Order: sequence, then structure tokens, then C-alpha cells
Amino acid sequence: MGNLKTAGARGYIVDAVPASAAPGAVNPAAEFDAYLKRRVRLVEETLAQRLHQPPGPAARLLEAMRYSLLAGGKRLRPVIALAACEAVGGKLESAMGLACALEMIHTYSMIHDDLPCMDDDDLRRGKPTNHKVYGEAMATLAGDALLTDAFGVLARLTPPAVARGALVETVAELAAAAGSPGMVAGQTLDLMDEGRAVSLAELEDLHARKTGALFVAAAVGGGRLGGGIESQLAALDAYARALGLAFQVIDDLLDVEGSTEQVGKRTHKDKDRGKATYPALLGIAASRRLAERLRADAIDALAAFDHRAEPLRRLAKLVVERKQ
Repeated sequence: MGNLKTAGARGYIVDAVPASAAPGAVNPAAEFDAYLKRRVRLVEETLAQRLHQPPGPAARLLEAMRYSLLAGGKRLRPVIALAACEAVGGKLESAMGLACALEMIHTYSMIHDDLPCMDDDDLRRGKPTNHKVYGEAMATLAGDALLTDAFGVLARLTPPAVARGALVETVAELAAAAGSPGMVAGQTLDLMDEGRAVSLAELEDLHARKTGALFVAAAVGGGRLGGGIESQLAALDAYARALGLAFQVIDDLLDVEGSTEQVGKRTHKDKDRGKATYPALLGIAASRRLAERLRADAIDALAAFDHRAEPLRRLAKLVVERKQ
């Protein structure tokens, strides 16, 4: 992959400092924005290369896969994986396979969640959902292919220098996060809980599986592939659990307070379907306070890390302050 970064004073990339800044000054917000754009671009370029579209019988399937996978988005999970790898002193290349696999699995989950038999959505990232363009059968197959191919990408893109034991454990954890203990269980609970009163503990368990599991796989997997020690992996686990829950709280708030144009998908649908949400259970103000507390918890979990974990800290701020 060549030289993937230019190290700045904080240990992460600096693309540019605004002209208005004083000579020698560093603008942390601009530095992080440059870091984020560079990481997103690397992930998207690698994904496009891995899912090249050859002619032949599978062309329609690849077209459907690329339609959703390359439709833009925050690329938050891959960036977390890369940032966690670098936070423990690892090389960016060590976690690129995991980063791409995470985005493929996340995209599969959105394609399937949008199907009429699930959440029945017709808009995602401001575009018609996959099944609206390619039909339900092809959308289902595109999701199946993205999920399956993700593990091949993880295996083949991880450099030989990474310990094989670390790679095997990362594969196992990612499978658990995506499968019946994690995302699939979370989606099952989400469907079963429609129209039913649930407790706060039940809601947290649902989202720890449906949303949080992939955040944990990203942070812990990235740290492990980067050569992190057990204490670092435990801290990354705590960070990701708080971050994943904060992400979901904000997602619930955006469904209540945001517009379809702003968020890029249909809003106010959770109430219409009788879904359990944090605003419904706690109220808007208390949900906002919970998100802020979880952000603080995520940042506190990184106390033992040095400046190399600064992107992870700033990602926690980004998650809570996002508008889409």
C-alpha cells in the first residue's frame, strides 16, 4: 500500500493547516478532519479494488454489491479499526483487511435490515435502498455475498507479518459479532420487541448486540492486529462498548429530531413501528445526557494511551455530535 500516512506532532496525519493559523500552530480540528478524510479515502479505494466488476453472469450481483458498498457513508467502523491499530503502535496495513471486512459486513446488515420483511425502508444514505433498485432477491444475495466475502478479504489482506494467532482470534471475534451472539441476535430482539414495553437493561442488551458488537470487533480487532497487549485490548473493549451505545442513542435521537433530508433515511419510523428507543424510554433530554456520559466513559477508557489514541478520542466526540 506504500506510504499511507505522514505523521504529525500528535502522531496522526496532517493534510493541511488552515492559512489563517499562526506560523507553527496546529489546528486540532483541521488535523483530525484531514486524518478522517485520508482514512476514509484509503478504505474506499481498497474496497473498490477488492470488488472489481468483471463481465459475466455475476456482473449483476457485483453491481448490486457495489451499489450499496460504495455509496458513501461515515466509514466509522473501519476508521475505528485503523485508529485502534495505530493507537497500540501497529502499522496501518495490519488492520486494513479488518477495516474493509467491517464495512462489508456493515453494508450487508443495512441491505438486509432495509428489506420489507425487516425494517422495510426505501431510502439509505439519501439513495433508494438496494431492494428498490435490484429487487428483493438480488438484494438478499448481495448482502449474503458481502457477508461471506468479508472474511476472505480479512484473511487475504492481512499481511504475513501479523501473528497468525492474532488473525485467527480476530476472525472468530468478527464472526461472533456478526452472527447469532451479536448482530443477528440484536436484529431478532429488535423485531420481537416491536410494540412491547422493554426495560432499559433489555434495550441496552439489544443494542450491545445489534450495534455495539461490531464496534467492539473493530476496536479490539484493530488493536490485536496491531500487536496490542491484553491491558490495551481490555481498554479498547471498554471504549468501544461505550462508543457503540452512544452511537445508538444518537441514532434514536436523530430519528426523532432529524429530517429525512438531513439524515439520509426515513425518520420518525421507530415510533410508527412501535420500536423501543432511548427517547421513548428516557425522554429526549435524558437521552442526550446519556450520550454525553457515554462519550466521557469512552474517552476515560483510553486514559493509559498516549497521543496515538487521539483519533479515537475525537471519534467519540464526532459520534455524539453527528447530525446524520
